[in-house]
Amino acid sequence: MKAAVSVFLLLVRSVLGHDQHHFGDSQETWLSKYGKQVDQPFSGPLAFSHLTYARCLEDESVDFDIAVLGIPFDTGTSYRPGARFGPYGIRSGSRRQRDIHAYTLAWGNNPYEQGFKIIDCGDVPVSPFDNALAINQMEVAYSSLLARSISSKVPAWKEGAVLAKDGREHPRIVSMGGDHTIVLPILRALYKIYGPIAVIHFDAHLDTWTGHPGAVTEQSRFNHGTFFYKASQEGLISNSSIHAGIRCKLLGLDDVENDKSVGFHFITSDDIDDHGVPAIIGRIRERVGDNPVYLSLDIDVIDPGLAPGTGTPEAGGWTSREVKRIIRGLAGLNFVGADVVEVAPAYDHAEVTGTTAADIVHDLLSLLVSPVPSNKPDQPEIWSRYEL
Repeated sequence: MKAAVSVFLLLVRSVLGHDQHHFGDSQETWLSKYGKQVDQPFSGPLAFSHLTYARCLEDESVDFDIAVLGIPFDTGTSYRPGARFGPYGIRSGSRRQRDIHAYTLAWGNNPYEQGFKIIDCGDVPVSPFDNALAINQMEVAYSSLLARSISSKVPAWKEGAVLAKDGREHPRIVSMGGDHTIVLPILRALYKIYGPIAVIHFDAHLDTWTGHPGAVTEQSRFNHGTFFYKASQEGLISNSSIHAGIRCKLLGLDDVENDKSVGFHFITSDDIDDHGVPAIIGRIRERVGDNPVYLSLDIDVIDPGLAPGTGTPEAGGWTSREVKRIIRGLAGLNFVGADVVEVAPAYDHAEVTGTTAADIVHDLLSLLVSPVPSNKPDQPEIWSRYEL
């Protein structure tokens, strides 16, 4: 019996001792033993794709070529609020992305390896209590960042200097909303640099309405369904803008006529079945031409079965793959900025909307650094459509 107990105690000491000494001297530091403190996809500060994070609005020494900027405003919504948490949701959805692991077969590049300094500039601290104040804060913030000098020592985007009124290249911003109202102060800021802007607007809704029932004060007429109408009245957008993915219900054909007067043509969600992705890309490119272009993407352009986390869902939308393919086909246009808006995490499930939005932000960064539509590298192991 004593012999059996002795053997058992010996085995226990052996197991415990193995765990204690297997990894060497416990006095050794982490840095000397394991190296840098690299964040896992599920750890670390919540910056978009683990990028360098800076409070760019308060630290005026920070320079960049392209910034990711959160604008957590949602008090212009007409139905379900919650898009103020959109920047958080998109950043959370980007946790599996990072700059050193960002090459995609679809684009044929890594946007962070194209000579541009891309950083996360944090969020605009907008007021949730006063919409007039918040809209001014957004305009001042965006204008402040546009006024920065670019980081690149050589021109990163030569066309930008040609398009700008002052003849110099300005940084570009990919904004994360926030409800769609944020585009009005953005267009005001961009107009100061480039003049009237052609808008490519991915959305289920027109957002060119003159007002909503009950909007009896001037400020109440500024919301996520009227901002393009207001922008048109202020002369901020050119008569070469286009919607893509429209499928909302209207008051009637008067809405369509009003939309035309604002400066838009539109592509419906059904058009992708009738004409296909290449034709839609061609129609958009033809419409905006060589004008300065701003791309605004409401996540509700995607079917709510694939992106439920939004405030005004509409059935019958495009798939995320279709939207991504269209975006790729727009490379080479004169983009002065872009956004993804109306992500409302409270209505999401398993972060599918946040993950989709983050992937689209990655596409928008690729769009800004790609001079022409992507040409996929030769990949002999992938079948061509003819071989299929």
